[in-house]
Amino acid sequence: MTTPRTTQELLARASTEVLANEAAEVEPLVPYTPLAELLALEPVDGELDYPERDGNLMAENTEQFAWIVLIKETLEILFRDHPDVFVAGDLLWYPIKGNNRLCFAPNAMVVFERPKGRRGAYQQWAEAGLPPQVVFEIRSLGNRAQELADKLQFYDLFGVEAYYLYDPDTDTLQGWLRDGASLRPLSILHEWVSPRLGIRFDEAETWATQAEARAAAKLAARAQAEARAAAEQRVTEELATRAALEAELARMREQLRQLGREEEL
Repeated sequence: MTTPRTTQELLARASTEVLANEAAEVEPLVPYTPLAELLALEPVDGELDYPERDGNLMAENTEQFAWIVLIKETLEILFRDHPDVFVAGDLLWYPIKGNNRLCFAPNAMVVFERPKGRRGAYQQWAEAGLPPQVVFEIRSLGNRAQELADKLQFYDLFGVEAYYLYDPDTDTLQGWLRDGASLRPLSILHEWVSPRLGIRFDEAETWATQAEARAAAKLAARAQAEARAAAEQRVTEELATRAALEAELARMREQLRQLGREEEL
């Protein structure tokens, strides 16, 4: 399956520019450190800097970038009226205070019971100890098997309730749901309804189409509101013009009356 055509048309240029800018700005890719080594590090006392970037690109190609943006923005639309639901994309998540090397940046994540707002990184101890409950990853050819396995273990260890991994190259969607203390793989995602998100997972294309439809509905509502505001502005201007004309007519009538009186005198 390919990225929805309309979405691709809207995002292709932007994604190409963003990837080019990131490639020019970020440092070279850092060597990958296995999760086991990061978990073995002892937390340090005192103030530490928790970087907002890890030196890696958000996406490796325009298609992966388009899917990340599509999912993240759809989640934003889905919860736009919920001030206590935080949605982010490519935001570094630090689960343990004192360990500024143990982190991952989900392609998209949702945190319930946390306020919206800017964050340079998600520091879990500063967020009432709450981990992201739902995370999404878009697979690309550059993903190492070790990295994917480490991400699954990381999300499992630190309390993610649902993890979804989509591979656009093979059109496969995998999912894991927390069952007790561990994430368990979902055997069937067709017609699956996410307990947290309320989204029904049909075929990936259907889900993407629904996502795009929500975005289109938002744009349509905005266009309708702008059209209504423009119409109201036109009515206001027409009423103001009519009032000015009536005032001018009244002034001219008064002048004529005054001229008539002067002639009588």
